Amino acid sequence: MSLDPFLLRPIVFFGGKGGVGKTTLAAAAALHSASGGARTLLVSTDPAHSTGDLFGTDLGPQPSSVAAGLWVAEIDPALEAQAYIDDVKDRVEQATPPRLVAEVERQLDVARVSPGAEEAALFERFARIMEESGRFERIVFDTAPTAQTLRLLSLPELMSAWISGLISRRRKVTTLGRMWRNVAGAAAAEGIEATDPILEALEERMERFNKARATLTDPERTAFTFVVVPERLPILETHRAMGTLARYGIPVGGLLVNQVLPDKPDGRFLRRRKEREAGYLAEIQYRFGDWPSAYVPLLDEDPRGVAGLRRLASLVRTDPAEESD
Repeated sequence: MSLDPFLLRPIVFFGGKGGVGKTTLAAAAALHSASGGARTLLVSTDPAHSTGDLFGTDLGPQPSSVAAGLWVAEIDPALEAQAYIDDVKDRVEQATPPRLVAEVERQLDVARVSPGAEEAALFERFARIMEESGRFERIVFDTAPTAQTLRLLSLPELMSAWISGLISRRRKVTTLGRMWRNVAGAAAAEGIEATDPILEALEERMERFNKARATLTDPERTAFTFVVVPERLPILETHRAMGTLARYGIPVGGLLVNQVLPDKPDGRFLRRRKEREAGYLAEIQYRFGDWPSAYVPLLDEDPRGVAGLRRLASLVRTDPAEESD
């Protein structure tokens, strides 16, 4: 089997627990897609951003060509949040009396660092990318670790009701403002515009969220692929995450099991793995030698319960060459 079964939809998400190799497999899938003739965009939303390292090039928020038919972008949630707040400030200035602008901007700066601000701004970018997908035949999203991704994908469901409430209240304010303008004259209605840019922005955002939710829940257009390694905790986390996606109606396209040992790992295989490991251990010592280091051996079974964790703790050593008991 190749990666083809995981590339049957125009929008594919790759996700999983941190450290399971989802970035590598998302990049491999995107490259496979491009090699098959589909114009493909790979989008990394993982704050750790290692996609550029994989392709050996510097990447930014705008798509960069890295291979025939393949473009890659790395989205920074913090920068997206700041750009979103800056856009809101510009819109608010159009509809706010000058004497209130400074206070409104101060409150927006506070909102910028509030919990959930980066996720909301990131989803806004998600939605824009999906809206503008006409440039590409396939978009592959390399997402952040599972918990962050689930919060992100749940936003359309959670924020639609909130934005609907804001729109309703804003319409009431706009209606009252127009009534006041008619009764008291334009001079008494300072800051109330004939058109309301804030209401327009809210309605625009509501429409974008609704479209994004429709795309995310369309099994003909979207699928979420989980990457997992054959270990207990990633398996349990993936099982819970699949249940969460089902509740939000987001289709799961499959599962990629990474880091599986060969059926018969011969001496040559293990020797080459050990040689490769030795090089990385030397690099770790070179790069991080000024900090305390410890080494944990690969076990023949997953640690479970108090006894298993105590055994694992007892095997931690200061020298990677030290033999385990």
